[in-house]
Amino acid sequence: MNWISRSLTPMAMPLATLLIMGCSKSPGDGTIPSAPGGSVSTAGQPAPSLPASASGWVSGLSNPYLGFARGRVFNYGSQTAEGLETTVVEVTNQTKTIQGVTTTIVHDRVSLNGSLIEDTFDWYAQDTDGNIWYFGEDSKQINQGVIVGTAGSWEAGVNGAQPGIVMLANPKVGMKYQQEFAAGVAEDMARIQSLSAPAQVPYGNFDDCLRTFETTPLDRTDRAYKYYERGVGLVLTTEDKGNLRDELVSIKH
Repeated sequence: MNWISRSLTPMAMPLATLLIMGCSKSPGDGTIPSAPGGSVSTAGQPAPSLPASASGWVSGLSNPYLGFARGRVFNYGSQTAEGLETTVVEVTNQTKTIQGVTTTIVHDRVSLNGSLIEDTFDWYAQDTDGNIWYFGEDSKQINQGVIVGTAGSWEAGVNGAQPGIVMLANPKVGMKYQQEFAAGVAEDMARIQSLSAPAQVPYGNFDDCLRTFETTPLDRTDRAYKYYERGVGLVLTTEDKGNLRDELVSIKH
């Protein structure tokens, strides 16, 4: 979303990658839903269902909480024990058709102290109600210019993987939703905690962020809080009780 999601799954993933992606079912939940997004409890609200036909989708991504207008480039920074981690998230003009749906390709690159350590292409699509669905990612871990892994990669429709929701059209406090489902690879879920959370980052100060709490059953120790500002997008992600922060530094249009 994670942000994009982005995934919290692999233990060795860089912090900034974890912050962009999503998460899986929260502690204490029952079984993983067989149809992510369509059978998740949503605090009394009807759960969005994956559109069954092409007429259920729109071109591009306009949900204001993600701010994924084509051509936008988000720059994030995080000070970690290993050094400065930076992430560049670019909403491209490219598309990829997955299960008959035209998805928008979002390219994010993570660097540590100036050296590229992860290169990922994420695939998103928006339904006519305004929910943004996540159809998978092609992720490569890199060490000194050499690809050393593809952990976290998955695609809806392959090996039983199913798309999930990365951002709701009408978020309400208490709503929770499956963000992705690829068994043993990506099983992320988010729960909305607030629609008026404050966040201070280099890009600006905000008083009314949508805050989510995200976890994954693949590693119960991985927990993250994400802050989304309407009209801006993801501005902050925190882990380790707030000691690790990935902050929005700038946006280019």
